[in-house]
Amino acid sequence: MKKQSSIKNLQKKLSYSTEYVWDVISEVEKRKAMEFCEGYKDFLNAAKTERQAAAYIADELNKNGFSSIGQYEREGKNLKAGDKVYVHYRDKVVAAAVIGKRPLKEGLRIIASHIDSPRLDLKQNPIYEADGMVMADTHYYGGIKKYQWTTIPLSLHGVVIKNDGEKVNISIGENKADPVFYISDLLPHLAKDQMNKKATEVVTGEGLDVIIGSIPFTDDEEIKDRMKLSILNILNQEYGIVEEDFISAEIELVPAFRARDVGFDRGIVGGYGQDDRVCAYTSLIALLDINIPEYTALAFFADKEEIGSMGNTGMESRILENFVAGMKKSSSGGYNEFELKQCLANSKALSADVSGAYDPNYSDVSEKNNSAYLGKGIAMSKYGGARGKSGSSDANAEFVGEVRRMFNENNVVWQAGELGKVDQGGGGTVAMFMANYGMEVLDCGVPLISMHSPYELASKGDIYMAYKAYKVFMQ
Repeated sequence: MKKQSSIKNLQKKLSYSTEYVWDVISEVEKRKAMEFCEGYKDFLNAAKTERQAAAYIADELNKNGFSSIGQYEREGKNLKAGDKVYVHYRDKVVAAAVIGKRPLKEGLRIIASHIDSPRLDLKQNPIYEADGMVMADTHYYGGIKKYQWTTIPLSLHGVVIKNDGEKVNISIGENKADPVFYISDLLPHLAKDQMNKKATEVVTGEGLDVIIGSIPFTDDEEIKDRMKLSILNILNQEYGIVEEDFISAEIELVPAFRARDVGFDRGIVGGYGQDDRVCAYTSLIALLDINIPEYTALAFFADKEEIGSMGNTGMESRILENFVAGMKKSSSGGYNEFELKQCLANSKALSADVSGAYDPNYSDVSEKNNSAYLGKGIAMSKYGGARGKSGSSDANAEFVGEVRRMFNENNVVWQAGELGKVDQGGGGTVAMFMANYGMEVLDCGVPLISMHSPYELASKGDIYMAYKAYKVFMQ
């Protein structure tokens, strides 16, 4: 028996294995994980779009003593250790920092997530009447399976800029009394030809037109587009907008579902937009909970990741650099271009984006030994990209080892994983854009089942471990 025990101990010492969060943490931490996810579900329900997520984050920062970096610049105040600053940029991006004990030029500890999610956008000239219904043209945003967006209740959110410059906010479909919107699909009785199509062709992009009305404005049949006129009249009466205003609008259709517990044991959160708002929320709460850090801790909440991180609110813009420059300007040493570059190059970052979890229903696309699993903690991905690591920053071994050691020493349950079999596909994150500054970057996020679908799944244990991991990294 002693020999057998000795061999088991040796095997445990030499072998790599993962454990379920629930097997490792105490009863106290289990309760904390469950409680933590109640706030997370509230966030998912309140933040269905990138604008709503940014507003929620900025509001929480204000409640917790963060000040605009512009205020320091205007008042000529110097930042000191423990100060809390942020920027809320173009209503779509937030960057926030807690100033550390060390000079900024020695680098930051950055957690970068994104707050945009796959969705349907209304086109610029969307509304038309067709055979007894009023429809709206959409253009899908990000990588979706188009057929998943039919026959589900949709809510509508966004802003309209009127001709006089007034901004009108719209949010319809989340409250019980609100109407919802809907994209139809064929009944199976008539779907013989449809069922013979490839999945990519079952529903086309131009086939994702949403039903928004059906009652005529008048019984005068000589009036053209009576039903469309009815909808335009409702929009004008309730919001003061006319059809031309849609050209200067950003209106998004998202699932009207609310975030819910999944399973008899309530161990999973189901909800829309968990890619990547699960990492946004956990990094936000981690930043709010840290004390004065050794290095300045920065949480970045980006837009447009789902379409390549381009544009003036994407990670490839200069928002991060400009925010750090603002902190440098308000620091005791003042602004210096070389020290700004030093600061960014000396920084270390986690690209906090989700990973695809191993799904028993679709096991053939994953390689078991290198997959992330639901419930086994936050997932570290040394590289992402597609097939030959295309679009990946591919973290170096030294930095992966540093993060691994940090997690082990602080009882963070983690696992290593990559997105599916090598030739199956893949995906990228914001990591490569941060790596352009020369900083160390590692992808590190929560595994999801049914990623990019209208209703994604995440383990509460993994969500809580993401919070712990980000807090340890920034602190």
